[in-house]
Amino acid sequence: MNAEEKRLKQPSWKKWGPYLSERQWGTVREDYSENGSAWDFFPHDHARSRVYRWGEDGIAGISDDMQRLCFSIALWNGKDPILKERLFGLTGPQGNHGEDCKELYYYLDNTPSHAYMKHLYKYPISEFPYQQLVEANALRNKEELEFELIDTGAFDDNNYFDVFTEFAKAEEEDILIKITIHNRSSKEAPITLLPQIWFRNLWSYGLMEKKPIISHLEKVNKYEVAILQHPELGEYYYYYETPTHSLFTENETNTQKIWDVQNNSPFVKDLFHTAVVNGSAGDYEMKKSGTKFSPVYQKIVQGNSSLEFKVRLTKNKFSKNPLLKSFDSIFTERIAEANEFYNNIFDKKSSVDKTNVQRQAFAGMLWSKQYYNIDIPLWLNGDEGQPAPPAGRKIGRNSQWPTLNNEDIISMPDKWEYPWYAAWDLAFHCIPLSMVDTQFAKDQLLLFLREWYMHPNGQMPAYEWAFGDVNPPVHAMSCLKVYEIEKKKTGLGDIDFLKKSFHKLCLNFNWWVNRKDSHGKNVFEGGFLGLDNIGVFDRSSAIPGGGHLEQADGTSWMAMYCLNMLEMALEITKVDSSYEPMTTKFFEHFALIAESLNRMGKDWTGAWNEEEGFFYDVLALPNQQYVPLKVRSLVGLTTLFATLCIDKKLMEASPEFVTRLNWFNIYLKKHKDYTIVEEMMDDKILLSLIPKARLQRLLQAMLNEGEFLSDFGIRALSKKHEHGYDVYIGGEQFGLKYEPAESSSGLFGGNSNWRGPIWLPMNYMLIESLKKFHSYYGDELKVECPTGSGIMMNLDEVASEISSRLANLFLKDEDGNRPVNGLTPLLYKEENFKD
Repeated sequence: MNAEEKRLKQPSWKKWGPYLSERQWGTVREDYSENGSAWDFFPHDHARSRVYRWGEDGIAGISDDMQRLCFSIALWNGKDPILKERLFGLTGPQGNHGEDCKELYYYLDNTPSHAYMKHLYKYPISEFPYQQLVEANALRNKEELEFELIDTGAFDDNNYFDVFTEFAKAEEEDILIKITIHNRSSKEAPITLLPQIWFRNLWSYGLMEKKPIISHLEKVNKYEVAILQHPELGEYYYYYETPTHSLFTENETNTQKIWDVQNNSPFVKDLFHTAVVNGSAGDYEMKKSGTKFSPVYQKIVQGNSSLEFKVRLTKNKFSKNPLLKSFDSIFTERIAEANEFYNNIFDKKSSVDKTNVQRQAFAGMLWSKQYYNIDIPLWLNGDEGQPAPPAGRKIGRNSQWPTLNNEDIISMPDKWEYPWYAAWDLAFHCIPLSMVDTQFAKDQLLLFLREWYMHPNGQMPAYEWAFGDVNPPVHAMSCLKVYEIEKKKTGLGDIDFLKKSFHKLCLNFNWWVNRKDSHGKNVFEGGFLGLDNIGVFDRSSAIPGGGHLEQADGTSWMAMYCLNMLEMALEITKVDSSYEPMTTKFFEHFALIAESLNRMGKDWTGAWNEEEGFFYDVLALPNQQYVPLKVRSLVGLTTLFATLCIDKKLMEASPEFVTRLNWFNIYLKKHKDYTIVEEMMDDKILLSLIPKARLQRLLQAMLNEGEFLSDFGIRALSKKHEHGYDVYIGGEQFGLKYEPAESSSGLFGGNSNWRGPIWLPMNYMLIESLKKFHSYYGDELKVECPTGSGIMMNLDEVASEISSRLANLFLKDEDGNRPVNGLTPLLYKEENFKD
């Protein structure tokens, strides 16, 4: 094992990490309003002055794994009205396409133990255009692009600072922090830096008996030391180079500003803003202890030059300056170890550009781990000694989840726009995460199956805006992939992990069967299923005409779930025969779903349209009418996901399953005119929702560049709908159109973008399915790719073609451009932007 792999065997190396959120304000957990208006109850303007209840936030921040002690940087360019202490963005109602962070920041590097991390924040030298961003976006409608920070001219003539924040751990709790500020302009510019550290306020909520304290300890030649004392964490020392000023304050709400109630002391949460922006830092230096502390460095950075600052948070008491030569050598060592770790993961044939893109992708996954805390009973009822929440909360948002109590480090979709977990996002996250940290990926998947996450009825929580929403059942798929990745890497499969997952997933599977198949026909209505506005109307609300929606994707997801559970049961049966009966249970359930989705009859419109060669949702109206909603979207392509090729080795361990499979297949042929297994080879069996002839028809549409296949992957909606699709239900018109960028729909806060853009997780699912089909058909099945091109490919080659197109979004093209930067190509050709 290399050095990083050895660290991953010691959980203590992960006690400290990038667990600080980038936005705690405007979240549901900080919302104690009567009407559930999270954006309004705790706005950005309150964040610097008002204490959070459930977490903290900051720029390039870290914390311990219980977020008791936090570090982040704050900046001031001498012009802004406030310190740049946290990232700014528009709230959902402010943005013309929903909430949107209006900053430029980049996760450049991270190792899974967080022994080395690197972050870049780009800070304008001119005044940050807060008001302009709000006003300009307010004037734009949903047909227009968003007005971004780049559009304000803030980065013209390289008039900005590049602020690099790097972390290197000498030991588990000895963290070296280096902040390098580059002035990219040709003229000198002032900068104020505050590498601030503070304790999360738990004492105000009765959650701590003794208040922690940060105190100035000593001033030595060229450096100073503060001591941090916490009843649970113990003692830490904070070493920092001699600053311009040293400021202590309390992490307490500025009640004067927020509620017009006089403060007991001027030393409140936003004191640093007052001291720096008003130029009065020297007036507050008499205070030598508090719960929030920062050295203040006020410097002039010459044009095209940089300044470096060093601090160190450690359990160790040093007798000599710990910010000198040994400090730099530890960074050198950790960077070399990070390079070694990733070189073992990357394909040796990959180009420099590809490995750079992939390494930053891993960095993004690892930086997006976040401390997340919410205790629903406490959130509903309020804390002792605090004002009681409105009575309506007890029957409002998330009140049906009284057993949910989360306090963990969790992989987040995004630490600003989505600083809360989403269950199906997390399932996809765990697949790439398992490439660098298999144990973390497994722990995350098991976490969401625990009783303090999963509802007693078996439902998994979706996300904090509505824990009861329905996400696609992809958890079993992820468990399998993580198991397979580890088995391929080490030669050993973690059967214990698979068993633990399987038991709890059975509960979740039963929830789906009992709650989402309302007519007992094995046709499922899943709500919006994460695909937000992909249909002609909101699929999670009341259905027009009083009917119900029988969804091709709801049914497809459940069929896939059956096959995932079947494959898990077959794998476990190889070492534990007591699981063999479960193989037939999930096989038969899959067979019934497949038969329902594909059947045709006099009184049944059916999800499959033979004439058009596609699967559609069906609107079942009260008068026994069935109306197909002929939207050609990912909904129809999800039918490809339910695919499993079972090889002989798996079947040998499960003779009862093979017997039952053969019997069931013969029975269906005889009585239902439908077979679940189109053909069997001696060494393998293919289970799929789609018979071979229908698979070929679907692929004709999917690989048609005039429909789904773009230069950069598979579109969410066929380009065939460029001029719109309309349907009339109960005299009312509903419709949609192909939109390759932000949606013009206001559904789901206006930021749901399923009517054209390329969604990488769904493309990943399609690629995996094509590979499974190929493992059965091999070169026997070839299709045109692209459709009409005359180029014939087997399905593995098709999967590779789609993979390449997806990667091309981020890779440099023949002109040196990255398509992902298409809206601002000139800026991203600049030396300090382009990579």
